Amino acid sequence: MTALTPENREKLKRVSTATLTTALFKRGLRNQFIQDVRPLNPSARMVGEAFTLRYIPAREDLDHLSVFEGTQHPQRVAVETCPPGHVMVIDSRKDARAASAGCILVTRLMQRGAAGIVTDGGFRDSPDIAALGFPAYHNRPSAPTNLIHHHALDINAPIGCGDVPVYPGDIIVGDGEGVCVIPSHLANEVAAETYEQTAYEDFVEMKVREGRGIFGLYPANAETKAEFARWRADWK
Repeated sequence: MTALTPENREKLKRVSTATLTTALFKRGLRNQFIQDVRPLNPSARMVGEAFTLRYIPAREDLDHLSVFEGTQHPQRVAVETCPPGHVMVIDSRKDARAASAGCILVTRLMQRGAAGIVTDGGFRDSPDIAALGFPAYHNRPSAPTNLIHHHALDINAPIGCGDVPVYPGDIIVGDGEGVCVIPSHLANEVAAETYEQTAYEDFVEMKVREGRGIFGLYPANAETKAEFARWRADWK
C-alpha cells in the first residue's frame, strides 16, 4: 500500500468528486462514486484512509440491547479503534431501516480525530450530527437502533458501500456532492493530476462567466494553454 503524502492529502481537499471520477474513469475505473449517499453538512470536506465496518442482517437471538453492555461489540470497538485521520466506512447493505450509528458515536469519532464517516444506510440523531460540522454521509435519516436490522461483524475488512468496493486504506474523498473511493496505489498520482485539473477548471469557469464560448477553451487549444499557463502562475 502506497501512503498518501501530506501534500497530496491537502490537494485532495481542493478537488471535487466530479473531477476525481473523471480521472479514475481515464484509468478504467467506472464505479468509484458511492451511490445514494449524501452529506449531512454540505460544506464539509473529507479526505482520509478507509477504516471499514460490515453489518449483516440482524438475528433476534443475537441482537438485543444487552450486547452493548460489554466492550466487545464490533460497532463500538470500531469507533474506539478507527485511527486518527481515517474515514469510517460502514457497509449497511443499503438498508436504512435502522441506524448505522448515532450522534454519540459520531461525536466520539470526531473527538478521536477521525476524518469522517460514511454509510450506505442511515444515521439516527441526524440533525445533531449535521450540527457537529463533522463530515458525515448517509442515505437518509433513520431513528431506530441498529440492532433492529443490523448485526455488526467485520472490522477493517473489504466491504461494499453503495455498490462500490472499499478496501481498507483506500482514500475516501467527500464533498458537497458525495463520496469517491480512490484505490490507495493510485491516490498520489490522482491527487496531483486532479489538483492541476481543478486549477484549469477554475480558469475555464472564470472565462465562461466572462462570456467566452467553450470551443478552444474546454478542452484547450494551444492559445488557451498558453493563456492558462500565465494565469496558473498566480493560482493557489
